[in-house]
Amino acid sequence: MRLGRRRDRYQRVGEAAAETAEATAGIDLPPDSRAAAFFDLDNTMVRGASLFYLARGLYERKFFRTGDIARFAYQQVRFAIGAEHAGHMDESRQAALSFIAGREVSELAKIGEEIFEERMARKIWPGTQAIARLHVDQGQRVWLVTAAPTEIATIIAQRLGLTGALGTVAEHRDGRYTGKLVGDLLHGEAKAAAVRALASREGLLLERCSAYSDSANDVPMLSLVGHPCAVNPDRRLRAHARRHGWRIRDYRGRRRNTTLGIAAAAGAGAGAIIGVVAARKRR
Repeated sequence: MRLGRRRDRYQRVGEAAAETAEATAGIDLPPDSRAAAFFDLDNTMVRGASLFYLARGLYERKFFRTGDIARFAYQQVRFAIGAEHAGHMDESRQAALSFIAGREVSELAKIGEEIFEERMARKIWPGTQAIARLHVDQGQRVWLVTAAPTEIATIIAQRLGLTGALGTVAEHRDGRYTGKLVGDLLHGEAKAAAVRALASREGLLLERCSAYSDSANDVPMLSLVGHPCAVNPDRRLRAHARRHGWRIRDYRGRRRNTTLGIAAAAGAGAGAIIGVVAARKRR
């Protein structure tokens, strides 16, 4: 019974994401317009966690208290070393909802564009972006599929020249965020439900589609398509990809050294942030 309710929840979340997904880039469809590509965002398309970069930008614009940024820095370290899991995603969700409640949708969209240019544009993995560009050049529709807020994901898709984005949908009324989600985070099984719903809406054949992700949490989405690919994979996804003969692309160079380097850099950033917070409190 509990499993059935969980599946229903994933279905609702996926359908909500698919319903809000709008094409942001005009693409001439190929002779076979029934193929598309789906890309995870964090650690697949962008290095680290997009929510952390958003939080940093909002912190600089005094959206929330100084102490909160230390928690986001800690989460960034965990993303950098591939330690994403549902518990941390839930923490991120609660934090994100708390600092956008009552804010105008148009305000977040404008600020999101600024934050992308300031903090995310230089974090895009060139190798993954090149793959996405190949799909675009072939006339295929290319979608980001992410737990990040759909507004931010859509901005990134626009900047990269992609078709659009499927993201977590935050409820809003009269142009302001309520502090609640429509369903839940677009994560794990919910991503697969969103892709399935979008494919149905757009008339796509999933066996002709491609999907890319770094995380074992996205195995349900990767398993839906005919051409899955593990990009910068965590250990579980790498093992799963090898067992099933999936493509693997790793753009982190010497993987172990690079991963440790990213974690160290993120940790140093967290330490610097905590130091600033402590200094301000002493003053």
